[in-house]
Amino acid sequence: TTGTHSTSPCRFCLHPGLSEDLVGTHPPGAHCLVAVSVGYFLEDFVDMLCNQKLHQSWELLFHHSVVIVCFGIAVLLHQYVGFALVALLVEINSIFLHLRQILLMANLVHTTCYRLNSIINLGTYVVFRIATLAWMTRWLFLNRENVPPATYAVGTVGMAIMTPMNIILFYRLLRSDFFK
Repeated sequence: TTGTHSTSPCRFCLHPGLSEDLVGTHPPGAHCLVAVSVGYFLEDFVDMLCNQKLHQSWELLFHHSVVIVCFGIAVLLHQYVGFALVALLVEINSIFLHLRQILLMANLVHTTCYRLNSIINLGTYVVFRIATLAWMTRWLFLNRENVPPATYAVGTVGMAIMTPMNIILFYRLLRSDFFK
């Protein structure tokens, strides 16, 4: 079965069958969660298009486009919902990225709150972005014979886009918050 080569990072939190099959099985409500996430990314995409300059938001627009396509496939096919759930672990770090932006806008860079958030942001970045994306890439590679070629191509392109983007953002965060 698909997914038997490795253990899901969310095995104990979600659904035991998920660690065995990220393609065809998912916990109750998971399909709805992924569908709502597609809606969020679509809304945020349109909001950025309407309210931000392209040179300020092109990276996020690109990111959102990749997520919308990949999650959209999972929603439409009712397949790979488990894989999309693993991908949503990345968004846990978004809490601290957004709090960082709020603190920057409030000019609270030189506060204990900002410093603490910077440390938590980096820690959650490594765990929920870098490690999750690495795990997803590994899973995709190990399960390539069980994934249809078109889906494998979309997944591979998605990971090839998201991983470098996240490494670059990690470098920017390190440089900005720790190596000024």
